[in-house]
Amino acid sequence: MRNRNALPALDLLVGFESAARHLSFTKAGEELHLTQSAVSRQIKELEDQLGVVLFQRRHRALALTEAGHQFYAAAAQALSTMRTATDRLRAHAGKKALSVTTTHSFAALWLIPRLAGFTRDHPGVDVRITADTKVQDLERDGLDLALRHGPASLAGPNAIRLFGEKVFPVCSPKLLRKKPLAKPGDLRNHVLLQYDDPEVRHPWLHWKTWLEVERIADLRPAGTLSFSGYEQIIPAAVAGHGVALGRSPLVKDLIAEGALVAPFKSQADPARAYFAIVSKNAAARPEVAAFLEWLKSESAKR
Repeated sequence: MRNRNALPALDLLVGFESAARHLSFTKAGEELHLTQSAVSRQIKELEDQLGVVLFQRRHRALALTEAGHQFYAAAAQALSTMRTATDRLRAHAGKKALSVTTTHSFAALWLIPRLAGFTRDHPGVDVRITADTKVQDLERDGLDLALRHGPASLAGPNAIRLFGEKVFPVCSPKLLRKKPLAKPGDLRNHVLLQYDDPEVRHPWLHWKTWLEVERIADLRPAGTLSFSGYEQIIPAAVAGHGVALGRSPLVKDLIAEGALVAPFKSQADPARAYFAIVSKNAAARPEVAAFLEWLKSESAKR
């Protein structure tokens, strides 16, 4: 009695798929480096195992039966899936995985634009970035390294300081051509791009804080646009939708490229910085050390 759970051997499926695609045992044999008779035997064995005829064998021609058409569609899909999975595994074979957690804004505006430099110099390291608003426990969550923003008092004794942060207004240069910003008071003629933070967890990113430092707390802008993430504010500023509060490490490249300008010299220093924190479980791994050295090098370029 035939075992219903038994599947045909993979080499039989490969031979059938090739023969069905070419409608030729000879061409299938050439593709698979087999003789025509070897492919023919494979197909006969497969038909015996399945209990159906897959090909109509005509004089110097082949045609799929109705069962052959159905089985070809399934076999082609299955082999395509297997080939894709095999290629993916081979591409990552031998690579060392490195998991990094950070905030959405730091990942989008600083880390990812620079990451190609690290992967180019370290092609054997597969960097995996997790962006999240909550602080991850490196050991518990199996992560190698965290890039965090905050005061030094909360960074921890083993944190490595990368750089500090200053906050100042930035906007698209095309915005200034319409409405100049010669002094902070001119902000009343502009739309301010605001970080939506109703619980005031990040006061240094609020226009209210910056305006109080500039002693123009009563300023009323032409309008406001609020965003739930800082990584959304900067693209809006580049597009010319209003004036944003730029954060020195995150908008540096955009200012250098001319996509943004900083119209005022005044800058607020929120006494916060960016730190790298390495998991105890990953500290001895060479790829983690290499990534940390790369971070230090990139940080020094600012």
